[in-house]
Amino acid sequence: MSKVNVILKVNGDLYEVAVNPSKTLVEVLREDLQLMGTKIGCQTGDCGACSVLINGKSACSCLTLAIESQNKEITTIEGLAPSGEELHPIQEAFVKEGAIQCGYCTPGMIMSAKHLLDKNPTPSELQIRQAISGNLCRCTGYARIVKAIQVASEKMNKSAKES
Repeated sequence: MSKVNVILKVNGDLYEVAVNPSKTLVEVLREDLQLMGTKIGCQTGDCGACSVLINGKSACSCLTLAIESQNKEITTIEGLAPSGEELHPIQEAFVKEGAIQCGYCTPGMIMSAKHLLDKNPTPSELQIRQAISGNLCRCTGYARIVKAIQVASEKMNKSAKES
């Protein structure tokens, strides 16, 4: 199979990559761009470990072909705190609230939370649970994850009001 050149905009940077047309976005992110924060889990879209934002919406990058991702804004977990010096409020809340155990689901969970909070800055607990329902976690039981998203929402809303 011959490779195709694709230009991807990931975390604000442009990348030109030669890929097989059947290569998924998660494979390109990890193998070609060395962005290891996005995890490969089930590869069927059931676990959410590979969740990234595509044009601001949470998507399973294991179900998205790299060639379908051209001309779209892709944000990975690495793009939330690009300076690497300060965590995004959602990341910070996950740490402070103990919402991370093994950490495998965390990047996808955080990206789904980001999508939710971007479209609904003050979600109810039910809305949070619905937003992360596509992300599986075997360690935490979700209570701390939900709490972390609530804390992040409060912090982000407070920061927005102060601006």
